[in-house]
Amino acid sequence: MNTLPGRSLRVLIADDHTLVRESIVSVLESAGACQVVAQAANGLQALALAAEHDPDVAIIDISMPNLGGLEVVRRLQAESPRTRVLVLTMHEDQEYLLHAVRAGATGFMLKDSPTAELVAAVRNVGEGRGHFSPEATRILAEQLHRPKQAMDDPYGSLTPREREVFHLVIEGMSTKEIARRLDISTKTAENHRARVLAKLEARNTADVIRYAVRRGLMT
Repeated sequence: MNTLPGRSLRVLIADDHTLVRESIVSVLESAGACQVVAQAANGLQALALAAEHDPDVAIIDISMPNLGGLEVVRRLQAESPRTRVLVLTMHEDQEYLLHAVRAGATGFMLKDSPTAELVAAVRNVGEGRGHFSPEATRILAEQLHRPKQAMDDPYGSLTPREREVFHLVIEGMSTKEIARRLDISTKTAENHRARVLAKLEARNTADVIRYAVRRGLMT
C-alpha cells in the first residue's frame, strides 16, 4: 500500500500533450481522492519531478520527447521505487504492453478508455493492485503459459552505460560528441556504440532509431 487511510493519492502525469494532461487532471481531481502534484511534458522532466515530489502514482505516456515512456518506467523503478506506474497510451500493440510490464509498470490502459476506468486504474495502482484491461490481462496470461514465445528485448540486455550511449545515438550525436558528453575517450565511445549496435542487431544509426521508434523509446 502506498497510501495511508484518509490521504489522497499524489499523482504525477507525464504526457507531451498539454490538453491530455489537463484533461487527466480534471478527471482525477473531480473524482476526489487524487492530488496531481506535478506535470511533465517529456521523459527527462518526468524523472526529475518524480524525484522531487515522490508521487504515489506516475501516469506515463509511451511516446514522449527526450526520453521514451518505457525507459522512464525502467528508471523510475531504480530511482523512485515507491512510485507505482500506470502506462496510459494510444499504442495497443502487444509488444508495448509486454515491454511496459517488463519495465515495471503496475497498470496499462488505452487513452480511449472511459474516464471512470482511469479513476479506478489510478486508485488500484496507488493501493498496490494492478490494473489491466481484459485484453491486456489475456495477453499477459498467454505469456505466462508460453514463456518461450515471449518477445525478445535486446534493449534490456544493454548495460547502464550502453543505454546512455543508445539514447545519445538516437538524439543524433556523433561518436566524438558522445565522448565529450560522457567524458570518455572517443575510442571508448566507439566501443560502447559498437556493442549497442551488435546487441540490437543494428547495422547503423538509422536501424537504432527505427528500433527506438518501434519500442516507444523515442517519438
